[in-house]
Amino acid sequence: MDAWDTPERRLLRESVRRFSEQRLVPRLAEWEEQGLVPREVHRELAEAGLLGIGFPEEAGGCGGSAIDAFLVAEQIILSGGSSGLVAALFTHGIGLPHLVAAGDRALADRVARPVLAGERIVSLAVTEPEGGSDVAGLRTRAVRDGDDYVVTGAKLYITSATRADFITTAVRTGGPGAGGISLLVIDSDLPGVRVSAPLKKMGWLCSDTAEIGLDGVRVPVANLVGAENSGFLAIMMQFAAERLSIAVQAYATAQRCLDLTLGWVAERETFGRPLASRQVVRHRVAEMAREVDVARTYTRSVVDSWLAGEDVLMRVAMAKNTAVLACDRVVDAAVQLHGGMGYMRESEVERHYRDSRILGIGGGTTEIMTEVISKLLLPSR
Repeated sequence: MDAWDTPERRLLRESVRRFSEQRLVPRLAEWEEQGLVPREVHRELAEAGLLGIGFPEEAGGCGGSAIDAFLVAEQIILSGGSSGLVAALFTHGIGLPHLVAAGDRALADRVARPVLAGERIVSLAVTEPEGGSDVAGLRTRAVRDGDDYVVTGAKLYITSATRADFITTAVRTGGPGAGGISLLVIDSDLPGVRVSAPLKKMGWLCSDTAEIGLDGVRVPVANLVGAENSGFLAIMMQFAAERLSIAVQAYATAQRCLDLTLGWVAERETFGRPLASRQVVRHRVAEMAREVDVARTYTRSVVDSWLAGEDVLMRVAMAKNTAVLACDRVVDAAVQLHGGMGYMRESEVERHYRDSRILGIGGGTTEIMTEVISKLLLPSR
């Protein structure tokens, strides 16, 4: 049996579809205008049993595997949501895993449980103004002073930062390079934490993004995630999940745009005939369907191998690039086939066109993914 299509996961999909169509999609345009998703939506999602999927029950989650978490995100998009909405609602998918994996019960009780109950929000802060994808070169420094770390630095492009109560932050506690990095959970209301106004973005309009300034912030040593100077490895270990999640969102966005386009070309008439009657349109749609299917099939195969414990570092990078490229092409074709309507804000494909552009940047750019692949193929060069 296909692990992605068990009876239990069909029920999960149906639950997500109903919740999305009733509670999310009707309010999405309003949230995009506001520039954020209200905090109470997290509680609604938790009450529906969907917020904590993929996290262990002992940390306050609902259980299930990464496949279940990916299916939730996929179905939200297929139901008319967006990758921006997924980013806003599930920032804990990148903000909590390091903490949960570290096994610190006290920290999990204080941070993970209220987040997974929809009562608090957590962000992950790694990217810096000067660093971009260079995680090993980050400059935010945490200096031990008694029972505290004193943290100074800046983080940029931090998802959900304006709403976050906790910020899982990559800091330098040791020397230069990857070996000197740790993770600290910083409470956003501590003195010295400054969160900018929401940054104005091309897409993901309902997902607030901000810059974070840290000016001599005193953070208890008890907020250290795992051992000191082990942060780089923890970040790298979670990159596979983040990149595969982006790949899933990419092929789901492409599938949604394909579905919308199939309906549009069947109904839209030009010169007395439906668009679907024209060979150039039929062939374009056929190519869209092929690219979606390839991206979905390959990404799911990599997820299955990853969960089986196989070494999939190169294939994860390939999956992300494959799905992002398919999404780029399919979303562009969807807008083109919708014509003038595809350019209008009232058209759903227009939202996906804007939102999809970040997928080849977040979680490691397409170029970084290609470099990962090339180094694994040609390790001695």
